Amino acid sequence: MRTQSILSKKVRAYNLQELMVTLVIIGILVLIALPALMPLISRAKSVEAQNQLKHLYNTERQYFYMHSKYTIEMDAIDFEVPKTVNENGTANYSYEIIEATGNTFKARATAIADFDGDGVFNVWEIDHNQLLKEVTKD
Repeated sequence: MRTQSILSKKVRAYNLQELMVTLVIIGILVLIALPALMPLISRAKSVEAQNQLKHLYNTERQYFYMHSKYTIEMDAIDFEVPKTVNENGTANYSYEIIEATGNTFKARATAIADFDGDGVFNVWEIDHNQLLKEVTKD
């Protein structure tokens, strides 16, 4: 008799309609919040470019102190270009030294993805004076 009363107890649970309504509400809230968060996401990803360009600047300066000139070769300054997300890595930017002479250099970080979907790719540059600037804003 006791086993029969245990089996006849109803367990309180959510039905499929209640779960679907909850998921729809969460989806709507995410869609409302996402446009407000996109500039923050873009800014956070640009920190990667800034840090890598500062590191590239330091390696170029070391090379300059040793050879009295700057170089356009990444291998010469022992700067290991990080693998991008397209190459199964974690980097969101591609890096290149676009100009190097005896007394000047300029390096560029270009986003490999459009972070906010507006068709503009973020670009940062640094020069021999350690002037770090955002050339193209995403």
